[in-house]
Amino acid sequence: MAYDYSKLRGLIKETLGTESAFAAAIGKSPSYLSKVFSGVCDFDQDDIRKGAAALSIAKEKIGLYFFTLKVDKNATI
Repeated sequence: MAYDYSKLRGLIKETLGTESAFAAAIGKSPSYLSKVFSGVCDFDQDDIRKGAAALSIAKEKIGLYFFTLKVDKNATI
């Protein structure tokens, strides 16, 4: 399952300035973050908890930033 992290990436840029700063805030490397954003691996629960805290994301909005599914515009129903 592929996730759309565009809202998360926008908030990271708006709040922390760089994805490297976000990676540091959650205790991970920039290369790990790159793998998550490219779909190679997923955030774990601790990453999501730390990321939400670093970006001041309310609990009820976590899904919007971390669990929005990518939409395949070419898929048929």
